[in-house]
Amino acid sequence: MPQLSMTETFDDVGHCVDALLRRVGARVVLALPLGIGKPNPLVNELYRRACRDPTLELTVITALSLLKPVARSRLEARLLAPLVARVFGSYVEPDFARDVQHDRVPPNVRILEFYLTPGAFLGSQHAQRHYLSANYTHVAREVLARGVNVIAQLVARRNVDGALQLSLGSNPDVTADLLPLVAAARTGGRDIVLVGETHAQMPFMTGHAQVDPQAFDFLVDSPRYDYDLFGPPNPPLATVDHAIGLHASSLVRDGGTLQVGIGELGDALIYSLLLRHQQNATWRGALGALGALGALGGADAALVQAEGGTAPFATGLFAATEMFVDQLLDLFRAGVLRRRVYDSLPLERLLAGGGGERFDAGILAALPAVGVGPRLSAAEFADLWRHGVFRDDVEYAAGRIRARGGAWIEADLGDAGCRARLAECLGRELKNGQVLHAGFFLGPRAFYAALRELPEGERAQFGMRGVAFVNQLYGADQELRVLQRRAARCINSTMMVTLLGAAVSDQLEDGRVVSGVGGQYNFVAMAHALPGARSILCLRATRTRAGRTTSNILWSYGHETIPRHLRDLVITEYGIADLRGRTDEEVIAALINIADSRFQEQLLAQARAARKIAPGYRIPDERRHNLPQRLSGALAAHRTQGYFSEYPFGTDLTAEEIALARALKYLEAHTATPLARLRTLAAAVAHGRPAVAHAAALRRMGLERARGAGELLQQRLVALALAATASG
Repeated sequence: MPQLSMTETFDDVGHCVDALLRRVGARVVLALPLGIGKPNPLVNELYRRACRDPTLELTVITALSLLKPVARSRLEARLLAPLVARVFGSYVEPDFARDVQHDRVPPNVRILEFYLTPGAFLGSQHAQRHYLSANYTHVAREVLARGVNVIAQLVARRNVDGALQLSLGSNPDVTADLLPLVAAARTGGRDIVLVGETHAQMPFMTGHAQVDPQAFDFLVDSPRYDYDLFGPPNPPLATVDHAIGLHASSLVRDGGTLQVGIGELGDALIYSLLLRHQQNATWRGALGALGALGALGGADAALVQAEGGTAPFATGLFAATEMFVDQLLDLFRAGVLRRRVYDSLPLERLLAGGGGERFDAGILAALPAVGVGPRLSAAEFADLWRHGVFRDDVEYAAGRIRARGGAWIEADLGDAGCRARLAECLGRELKNGQVLHAGFFLGPRAFYAALRELPEGERAQFGMRGVAFVNQLYGADQELRVLQRRAARCINSTMMVTLLGAAVSDQLEDGRVVSGVGGQYNFVAMAHALPGARSILCLRATRTRAGRTTSNILWSYGHETIPRHLRDLVITEYGIADLRGRTDEEVIAALINIADSRFQEQLLAQARAARKIAPGYRIPDERRHNLPQRLSGALAAHRTQGYFSEYPFGTDLTAEEIALARALKYLEAHTATPLARLRTLAAAVAHGRPAVAHAAALRRMGLERARGAGELLQQRLVALALAATASG
């Protein structure tokens, strides 16, 4: 990349901002990565200056600005305050995000986000007005078009043989796509400044994430900015989540490709994949226990046989996914995530044709058929050598090859004699393959520590790439991506699905944005374009808000993220609906089959009123028992044996905090209306003295010895909720 100057290093963010403003002037269009890739101390300094100086015009383009949890009540504060201090430690928030949340952003500043922390900014006028709706893969283009003149990023650093090395760490996602665009813009005379801020906790990822230190104009490098990275604890998984994960895990094909979305349903899927591989009989038993809820009976059994499988993973999976979630490391360690792909089109063609990672001299005769040679060029040799086809001590020059100390051999794969002599130069297995391609990562602190401690050989197998590569097929290397992503299962979560198959994942009917499109549309469309791929959208059949339960399968909705012509597989806790290639009537029937039975007749009536289903259609008897209590009963025995627990991947919460979190959730649900609140308060007063079993939890809340009427009522409320949720 052409540079206007050598990298200038600072040990103070204030001095860096001074230099930045001298360079670009009073109009700053700042692009920041999403998630943990933001250099928050640097950004906060720039934002504070804009708040003080109305002549400084600041536009920030970013996504997923992470804030620590804040209590919504005095009771919740008793639980959250110590927990947040312990789990999030010294994490430095982006000041602008808190101001956006409370609509305190000054008029000379605009914050444009293309993906919001789910649900966190529904009440923010600034966030809703300035939301940028864009596919993740289009963000680099939009950033450049909006006049970006500063790109700032948190980076990992290390010294190797006295030389500084830098890595984009968690976030090559958009930055890797921007770098060539920035280079082209600079060639045309446009000044775009790249700023890095080093961070000791940021895992150093190699490959495409590693960048030349000279790519940065300014570098902030000081240990005083090494705050704790944002590390959210694992969320709890309910029975509903585990049931959805079980269904989804049966549709994943051995030897295929996995893309997994963010959140509880993705965690539940990976847990079930581990169970399928490591304790197959238990996994099969759990599916069988779901019975008429749609596990392996009837049409579902045929679907699983055709599209997924029920055996452990013999070949293993490759992951091509936007977010590298921490549970993918568990899949890797368990031997499930082990199918390697190679950035070599000829080798991927060989593998697709049945070749293996271990090979013999026959590979030389096979290479011409996949586009190599027959006379090897220097580039072809280098590609094969890098991937282990030739031994490390083999060299190439002027169309000839020799092993160290041997005679030169013509690099002619079309000649049997040459092939026979070249056989002595071969390696025995492919190398430099990768088990994962991803755009960014985010997870608990232990996840970052595990990445930092990976042996170099394992680290190299996790390929952090730009989203333009990971999230779509388009590009000069499209055939390579297609071959790498064979039998892909693109598994994502959605909020609602209409009876005609459209999905609602990012926005409410009134226009308020919940999160963002992100990469979901890309992956759904890719699943339709890839041979043998399937898009799988997962949703909970119902939601409960303010004491009212409603269906997440609806007749219609005023917004859609995924249009119905891209409908494919939909999963709820009650089963799988195969919608691909189905008529509207067939789609309606399939979705009603996996809806909660409390809403099935209403949905059917709406479809009949629209004349979209036969007047005499009747819901099958075996699908009329889709109810929460039946679901809980189906997995109860397995849960008592320790399977399908609330935190199967562990948690940063103590046992008391887990119990208290359940209790506060219970209180929230039972005080959602004025009448419910009165009933709950009355029950708490009548509940009497707290049980001895709840002493530790009350001590954690500072309520073991209540002082005054207010604390006494809080104590009784917590004790009531603890008793009501004691069975989990």
